[in-house]
Amino acid sequence: MENFIYSINVTMPIFLVMVLGWFLRQRGMLDDHFVSVANKLNFQVTLPFLVFRDLSAVDIRAVFDLKYVLFCALVTTLCFFGIWGGARLLLKDRTMTGAFVQASFRSSAAVMGLAFIENIYGSSAMGPLMIIGAVPLYNIFSVIVLTFEANEEDGISGGKKDYTKIKKAGINILKNPIIIAIALGLLAAYFRIEFPTIIDNSINYVARTATPLALIAMGAGFEGRKALNKIVPTIVASSIKLVFQPLIFIPVAVLCGFRGEQLIGLLVMLAAPATPSCYIMAKSMKNDGTLTASIVVTTTLLAAFTLTAWIFVLKSLLLI
Repeated sequence: MENFIYSINVTMPIFLVMVLGWFLRQRGMLDDHFVSVANKLNFQVTLPFLVFRDLSAVDIRAVFDLKYVLFCALVTTLCFFGIWGGARLLLKDRTMTGAFVQASFRSSAAVMGLAFIENIYGSSAMGPLMIIGAVPLYNIFSVIVLTFEANEEDGISGGKKDYTKIKKAGINILKNPIIIAIALGLLAAYFRIEFPTIIDNSINYVARTATPLALIAMGAGFEGRKALNKIVPTIVASSIKLVFQPLIFIPVAVLCGFRGEQLIGLLVMLAAPATPSCYIMAKSMKNDGTLTASIVVTTTLLAAFTLTAWIFVLKSLLLI
């Protein structure tokens, strides 16, 4: 019961802030222009500040575990390419592919994951290590799939079109603000750079606006009727995110010898709700924002129950 209450306390405020954004839109206080500007601000400024702040604070040299980081990276890679291949084969509406893939494999590791891990274990090195192994790949893979599956017609076909998309994906990776923030954050962490208080506080102030602004913008831009038309891919993606990924890879992690807070870190990576930044990147890169928002809302609502069930199972098996 304690874990269930905590899960509710973690996930429900996120959902309620989305509801607030939707309510303010219905009252006429927010409009499409606000949603567009807020998404751009989040993508280019606030989310990069948040990622940089979280990674730069990690003492990489003290806590680094190569086996664990590589396992997180390998599982993230397998999930991404497995889901993308399945979506390419099974999704009839190809315009939904990029949004479906991104929201199915990408977790809210940085926003919700650390709080969840720290509630169970207190100060933990596994959360930051999981972020190092997974979050950079989340963003690189998201840029790749959203670039290749973007809903745009450029009049180019054949091999030249494939080359153009590969080139565009590479450029998007290099100039993506979140990926740049990840690189800078890892450098700051490795060299143990300590910023003056005035700089540190300024970074914190901007970073703290990322999550609430993203949630309000998502709620304000949520199109309920259109989302209902995409209920089947929403349910499938939510099932992959919350059930099937951990069902496949948590047993593999156990066989590899991971226990305790290592397993909790992996559980968050595999079974936490889809991150709100999925919506921001999907909208910014001409993919299906309606489906993305629908998956984020659904996984956020259900995660309190599914995460609690996973923790109960792991505790019953004396693995955590």
